Amino acid sequence: MKKLIILSLLSVLTFTVGCSQTSQAETTVDIDAQGPIIKFETNSHDYGTIEQNGNGTYDFKFTNEGTEPLVLTNVRSTCGCTVPQWPRTPIAPGESEIIKVKYNTSRVGSFAKSVYVTSNGSTQPVILKIRGKVEPKASTAAK
Repeated sequence: MKKLIILSLLSVLTFTVGCSQTSQAETTVDIDAQGPIIKFETNSHDYGTIEQNGNGTYDFKFTNEGTEPLVLTNVRSTCGCTVPQWPRTPIAPGESEIIKVKYNTSRVGSFAKSVYVTSNGSTQPVILKIRGKVEPKASTAAK
């Protein structure tokens, strides 16, 4: 009796594994599928050394390399010291736009921040990275 139960369980297990492999093959996604595709010229920017209260702005340029309009649904940074500005209207296929990232350079010291770009052109957010070092402004007062 035990052998019959074990044999039945093994048969059911084999059948289940065999069926799941078939369904996985059927759900394969074609990478060349049509739709919006977001492509950045660069995903990172190094400001180098910036003077305190200096220019902390950088433009990340991107292009819609897909066949349908690209819509940015959300662009957010890891903290309030980094503020992104992005286009709210659809970007047509072949068109380029920018995401302007402004870092608050009033804080002295090294920084490394990330900006997450969510769109209909990718299932995962694209991560843009900025880094640099803010040094104190040189004193101009005469002694």
